[in-house]
Amino acid sequence: MTRILRVITAAAGLIGNSILHIVPLLAVALVKVVLRFDAVRARCDRWLMAIAASWIDFNSWLFDTITDTRLVVEGLPDPMPDGHFLVLCNHQSWVDIPVLQKLFNRRLPLLRFFLKSQLIWVPLLGLAWWALDFPFMKRYSREQLKRRPELAGRDIEATRKACAKFSRIPVSVVNFVEGTRFKAAKHDHQDSPYRHLLKPRAGGTAFVLEAMGESLDTLVDITIVYPQGAGELVDLFANRIPEIRVHIELLPIPEELRGASYQDDAGFRQHFQEWLNARWARKDKRISRMLER
Repeated sequence: MTRILRVITAAAGLIGNSILHIVPLLAVALVKVVLRFDAVRARCDRWLMAIAASWIDFNSWLFDTITDTRLVVEGLPDPMPDGHFLVLCNHQSWVDIPVLQKLFNRRLPLLRFFLKSQLIWVPLLGLAWWALDFPFMKRYSREQLKRRPELAGRDIEATRKACAKFSRIPVSVVNFVEGTRFKAAKHDHQDSPYRHLLKPRAGGTAFVLEAMGESLDTLVDITIVYPQGAGELVDLFANRIPEIRVHIELLPIPEELRGASYQDDAGFRQHFQEWLNARWARKDKRISRMLER
């Protein structure tokens, strides 16, 4: 199959699959919004998760069928569909997301990502993410925050509201800790102390732990590398990404990181940043080992 044909086939499959699943997804979400009884909402949540899992199954089948990409995975856990997980991952490419979904669909609860608020306007997908309770975050520039300091607390409040929903259902909360995809120019601009990573942003992870500290079961630390270079989705389906390596580590969440206020407690804030920086330093060394194989 030629690269152009692969991309066209993948695009048609992804669009058709999305339409097929988003229509019933929105119908169930509408029932959940209108009939706000606990029993109805619980049943709707189960239907929404089943539709999402089916959607991801087909996308993963396309991944396997259209590409020759080799996935080398270390540490994949046994299925644990009913817990509450905090997933921390480095961010190399938009390909990271289908890779994570392929590995963890029906193995962990549905992965939820914190999304930029603008993504709610993406045709079809924005509504689907809303229906599945993906949290939308609005980021403000330093200039905006300087003019209107009250905006600084809005992301925190949005995180708390999202986590309140997550506490009543099985969930995997995914945080790309660097806040953006790795690019050499960004790495140089940050003067990052890590060879393969951008600096981690501690606030988002800390706020999730503050809001859900008592209900979160396990930390899932994921490292993704692309030995021949990270491409984008079109590169994946054009068969230009020969191999992806993934390391997965399950860890207990340290008790001292649960429930404390990152915003109000300067001592805890420093301790949390040191803990996350240490994890990132270990991840950086792991990437070097993964690339040397």
